[in-house]
Amino acid sequence: MSKFMKKTLTILFLTMAVCSMSIAQNASIFGVVKNKKTNELLPGANIVIEELQKGCVADKNGKFEFKDLRQGKFILKITYVGFDEINEKVIIGNDEKIELEIFLKPVVIETECVVVTGSKVEVSRRNIPLSISVLSEKEIEKSGETNILPLLSENVPGLFVTQRGITGFGVAGGAAGKISIRGVGGSPNTQVLLLIDGHPQYMGIFGHPLPDAYVASDAEKVEVIRGPASILYGSNAMGGVINIITKKQKNNGFSAKLRAMTGSYNTWKYTASLGFKKDKFSVYTAFNHDQTDGHRKNSEFNINNGFVKAKYEISENVNISVDANLAKFKSYDPGPAGIIDSSYITQEHWVDITRGKVSLSLDNKFEISEGALKLFYNFGEHDIYDGFHSLDKNAGITFYQGLKLFKNNIITLGMDYKNYGGKAENIFAMAGEGIVFCDTSVNEIGAYVLVQQNIFQNLILTTGLRLDNNKIFGNEIVPQIGLSWLASNKTTLKTSVAKGYRSPTIKELFLWAPANPNLKPENMWNYEIGLLKVFSKKLKSELTVFYSKGENLIMMSGQYPNVKFENTGAFTNFGIEFSGSYQMNENLRFSGNYSYLHTGKPIISMPEHKIFLKGNYQYKKLNFNLSVMHIGNLYTNIQPIEKQSYTMLNSRVSYQVFPYLQIFVNGQNLLDQEYEINLNYPMPGITVFGGFSFDLKSKKIK
Repeated sequence: MSKFMKKTLTILFLTMAVCSMSIAQNASIFGVVKNKKTNELLPGANIVIEELQKGCVADKNGKFEFKDLRQGKFILKITYVGFDEINEKVIIGNDEKIELEIFLKPVVIETECVVVTGSKVEVSRRNIPLSISVLSEKEIEKSGETNILPLLSENVPGLFVTQRGITGFGVAGGAAGKISIRGVGGSPNTQVLLLIDGHPQYMGIFGHPLPDAYVASDAEKVEVIRGPASILYGSNAMGGVINIITKKQKNNGFSAKLRAMTGSYNTWKYTASLGFKKDKFSVYTAFNHDQTDGHRKNSEFNINNGFVKAKYEISENVNISVDANLAKFKSYDPGPAGIIDSSYITQEHWVDITRGKVSLSLDNKFEISEGALKLFYNFGEHDIYDGFHSLDKNAGITFYQGLKLFKNNIITLGMDYKNYGGKAENIFAMAGEGIVFCDTSVNEIGAYVLVQQNIFQNLILTTGLRLDNNKIFGNEIVPQIGLSWLASNKTTLKTSVAKGYRSPTIKELFLWAPANPNLKPENMWNYEIGLLKVFSKKLKSELTVFYSKGENLIMMSGQYPNVKFENTGAFTNFGIEFSGSYQMNENLRFSGNYSYLHTGKPIISMPEHKIFLKGNYQYKKLNFNLSVMHIGNLYTNIQPIEKQSYTMLNSRVSYQVFPYLQIFVNGQNLLDQEYEINLNYPMPGITVFGGFSFDLKSKKIK
């Protein structure tokens, strides 16, 4: 064969091969990647065809495309952080275009829970020697509760909140909403400090929080310190701290949510929220309304609550936010059941309350430093059926800065100032002329330093000191020390010694006959050891043992009418707290907690045993939640001693009709238990609620 002929055949063969390849390489694969559970798009997902050594990343709409592919069998490997990897088999022919819709399944990833309440700056919960419980936004949403406190009573070991009806807590005689942690709290409800975004929330005159004002629609998450936290927060943090961290709009665009429910005893509950964010500016607002006729005559309750929060990012490291809240509610006291009291027959017992707050926060977060400057002002007006009227305030400023000056070290320096007080009077007294009981205020100023240092690679020492000054009783020194040993990635051992204290309230100092202006602060010491254990991605637990000793408690002495408040009380409490969760599979999750409390003497509203178990089952669009809570040996009276033990069975079933619409049914006390938490105030039997939730996720704007 001649050279010419060979060249001609070679060129002809190559031409045919190229043409054949060009015909076969016109195939393409395109599609979209979504979250299997929520149907949301997954921009940034990685898609790889290993046989062809080709790969791409899903765009902002979750879409991807491969062009100019040859025919054949291929495997697409799709990965995304936080989701199971999948392999999608594809057979493609010449000139064929294949469209795919790929769904990735979220996986349970054990991450370190970051908290701020125990140190003021963001720190892993493992590194803080104190016992801290966290209630997430997801748990709050799934509960269907409109008030945050019943949720805490169920989900936080060692914490108990008294109730007296289907909704609403009330104040004055027959009131509920007493908060206790480890047997410390209750009446006068001033030994557990309630915060909103780190600001103290309590009445300026009586010194206690108003439980009806803390609605779930405002909360992004709640952090609870179980035990003294006075080193960071001063007075009232003697038994512990509840910090409600409010919501904010996180993503660019609009979001909206509406929830409505109705049920037993003509009870209606509405919640609506709206959020907006564009670049550096965001705003979130919410409105909440609850009303009920109550399960007893003259036990009505009605509340309206509004909240707004705006934030502006001045720079990458500095932002400023302002928020405001206003709650107005009216609550009726039906009186003790089975006891004839002419005052309840001839006159309705009601309270009409307005509570509000406004705050401004300038936050900074740099590589080696973070902190904030916060200003707050809380106010309230209270009217009671018998003519009592009060105007009170609680205003202050807080500054703190965490410094990471060298490796494995954080030093937090802080100062705060509070001025609280108000005016209390009875407008019906003195033949309608009225009488003023008190019109005064008290100043408190404090400074503290908290040091966290890695002594060895896995041993963290936390220690600090606080000095407070009150214009009435002078100085108070508050020390704290603790150790956290990170034995492994899954095991943490903690121990701490901490002091807590409580200043006398204006009521105890100046208001009415028992008042004593010479009172000194109450104080207690708490010793505890705890173990955090993560057995796997599915199973985790926490165990804490504590011992608390308090003294100088304010007690009433003498015989009526010659009575007086004095620092004569003392207590010794010890107990065990356990909590855990188990993710059996993708659809089924269990969680629960147990608390045992031993007190040296009986204390009203303090249960000896508290057990809470909850199971959640998710099947496609159907979600089923079943919970049981057992309260054992709850003291409702001391003279004579009366106890209550009861078991509550609650359930919630919801169905996701559309991605934005959910319908649900709640059932409470399904065992129809007869029980009392407050003496002679029987709780309702079986109650049922139904409703819907409309949730429009953030809609992006150009």
